[in-house]
Amino acid sequence: MIIAVDGNEANVQNRVGVSVYTYNLLKYFQKKASGELSFRIYLRCQPLTDMPKENPYFKYEVVAGKFLWSQIFLPLALFSKKQLDVFFSPAHYLPRVCPVPTVVTIHDLSYLYFPEDFLKKDLYQLKNWTQSSISKATKVIAVSKTTKKDIEKAYGASQDKVIVVYNGYEKIHTSAEGKLRVNLSRNPYILYVGTLQPRKNVTFLIEAFSKIKSSYPDMKLVIAGKKGWLYEKIFEKVEDLGLDDEIYFTDFITDNQLIFLYKNAFCLVLPSLYEGFGIPILEAMSFRCPVVSSFTAALPEIGGDAALYFDPKNQADLIEKIRLIKENEKMRKDLVKKGLARIKEFSWESCGEKTLEIIKSAVKK
Repeated sequence: MIIAVDGNEANVQNRVGVSVYTYNLLKYFQKKASGELSFRIYLRCQPLTDMPKENPYFKYEVVAGKFLWSQIFLPLALFSKKQLDVFFSPAHYLPRVCPVPTVVTIHDLSYLYFPEDFLKKDLYQLKNWTQSSISKATKVIAVSKTTKKDIEKAYGASQDKVIVVYNGYEKIHTSAEGKLRVNLSRNPYILYVGTLQPRKNVTFLIEAFSKIKSSYPDMKLVIAGKKGWLYEKIFEKVEDLGLDDEIYFTDFITDNQLIFLYKNAFCLVLPSLYEGFGIPILEAMSFRCPVVSSFTAALPEIGGDAALYFDPKNQADLIEKIRLIKENEKMRKDLVKKGLARIKEFSWESCGEKTLEIIKSAVKK
């Protein structure tokens, strides 16, 4: 069997979200490649040096073309290779036409719930190309039960067509130093991890933090994540509240730096209004960092009973959960213990294995 894969999401310098997902699947596929199962990874440009290495059964194919690559240039390349058996896209978009059965992963439908958070061009593409992909696909992978329900409701996909496969998580130290330029050793700090964009609800967290400071004046807030779209209001809110010296923005950071933050944080707060999965929950738990999460979309599904939850529109609720962890050491220890048990249910190995099974099942016998 020869499996074709769109590998572009993994072939980037700073991997977050879908890029991490695609990269870890490619690592798994490379490990499983054999005479009976080979992979052809399609890219717009040459693979970066840290991409999984080629072998006789795991090969990269670079297809030139920039504008509408997945809709014009990729289909032409696929039709020229007669021996392909199935095509897999790890991120929403399938080719306009394809000579073989297809499988696509849908990560979330946030653009349907928060259209104002997206540029018009991106919103049009997400709505229409995702709908087309779900319609054409032989099988659709959803990263959570929440996403599966959203797909079935929004696009009328049948229950047996959409299959849930949870993401894995992985943050491993390398030899590089993990510390940051700012010295956080003297103050407890609340940690936020994620892209800076409106649906992540970061301004809500900043406003709640300004009130937390009145009870715990030594507390700081660290916001770790790269700038997304419409992020300017986040920085304006910090300035308006006079919190420039109390909140640290890291921008994109290395895995080692993120691990350092998890290990030393008072807790992780994830205030999102919508998430299709929520990998930071699992990462924090793996480094014994208590998790306080909004009770919305897939987040309770991922965190289970190993996190505290709050209404993402109720600052008093979040403040109360922070107070509980601060004042109740037993609760804090229980959350850490439950978190370490919870993460055993998620791994990239399991994600890769189940994804590969679905891809194989899409091929007509």
